[in-house]
Amino acid sequence: MRCYLHAFLLCVVFTFLTFLYVFSQLASTLEDREQRRVRDDAIPDSSHHFSRKTPGLSGLRDREGGPDRCKSLSVSYWKPYYWRLPADVCGVNCLLESSLSERTASVVKGHERSHLAVVACGPRLEETLTMLKSALLFSKKPLHFYVFAEDELHDSFRSALEVWLKTFRLKFTFAIYPITFPKENAVEWKRLFKPCASQRLFLPLILKEVDSLLYVDTDIIFLQPVEDIWALLFQFNSSHLAAMAPEHEEPRIGWYNRFARHPYHGNTGINSGVMLMNLTRFRGKFFKNDMAAVPLKWEEILMPLLQKYKLNITWGDQDLLNIIFHHNPESLYVFSCQWNYRPDHCIYGSNCQQAEQEGVFILHGNRGVYHNDKQPAFRAVYEAIKEFPFGENMETSLLHPLEASLQTTTHTYCGRAGHLFTKRLKQSIKSVQQQDKLP
Repeated sequence: MRCYLHAFLLCVVFTFLTFLYVFSQLASTLEDREQRRVRDDAIPDSSHHFSRKTPGLSGLRDREGGPDRCKSLSVSYWKPYYWRLPADVCGVNCLLESSLSERTASVVKGHERSHLAVVACGPRLEETLTMLKSALLFSKKPLHFYVFAEDELHDSFRSALEVWLKTFRLKFTFAIYPITFPKENAVEWKRLFKPCASQRLFLPLILKEVDSLLYVDTDIIFLQPVEDIWALLFQFNSSHLAAMAPEHEEPRIGWYNRFARHPYHGNTGINSGVMLMNLTRFRGKFFKNDMAAVPLKWEEILMPLLQKYKLNITWGDQDLLNIIFHHNPESLYVFSCQWNYRPDHCIYGSNCQQAEQEGVFILHGNRGVYHNDKQPAFRAVYEAIKEFPFGENMETSLLHPLEASLQTTTHTYCGRAGHLFTKRLKQSIKSVQQQDKLP
């Protein structure tokens, strides 16, 4: 009798192992098939962009405009908790994404369109167009612009961008949106800090079909390709949902650590003028806070946060972001000051070491320095980009005039750092010229 029992147990074990082997072979076949499909889909049709379900990777859904095979939730939100997946989220795709992510990253990265958003209100038309112009001049990969503007600016933006399309038809697309806030508090949100600046807080809720986005203020000048900062999405870990630079490098001149009457991120706070965002993760995360006993979703946290701190904040929505990431520091990727270089980095002497080594990547002319004489080096860069005619030689018609203008600003601390403004610019121009020579 004991011999029969042993034989039965051996049969059960053998059957179980056979089942495991068959299942593993089936999973491997599905994985290989999906990998081939992703590789084939990555062959470019430049008019489309991939809907990325984790930073830097292609989602396992069809291209934009195609049928969505899964519920629009970030897979990274559910991993590794596959058993918690809602019924309308494709579990097989989540499993496949885990095994394919590393192998598909290099394929998708080469063909991805960068998504750039800006909010313009009041007399910001020219400044915004100059920012967009700098993005176009140096980027080698396609861009899509999301322009949020007051209604009276729409026609002017559309006219200018449609003229640009005649020269850069294959290089960018754009969409223009109205300024929209929650109806019950629209006036309060619109008047927070600068007109319409708080619109950026609502981008995850407005652009529901967009996975990732680079938001910039109107007073930004790109000195190297947009895709270079877009590539930082590939550096995000599973917790990151945004990336920003510190407000200050030197605590002795910091604002938040000396004057803030509310919580802020890190030692000196963060600056939101250049903000890389994984919107899918914004929509999916529950944020820790000091207002409720439980974490709150993005759409739930904004108004209570404003009501609690509105008498204690100075810099509007940037202060609210500082409060949020003070309580959720694991969700923020902090990039270096060269990606958001402001007058504070040179006005008291140079204090951005990364820019000293590699040059300025993105220039941020806050405090209105493009339009006054307080920081002529910043204004020189802005004017050079604004006045450059599309189609001209960038070395002779942009770089050389800029270098000459910067030579007249060396009586200021920032003027003495003018070589940092052109260091990366020279490389960007050279790279674009090399690409233009390709057949």
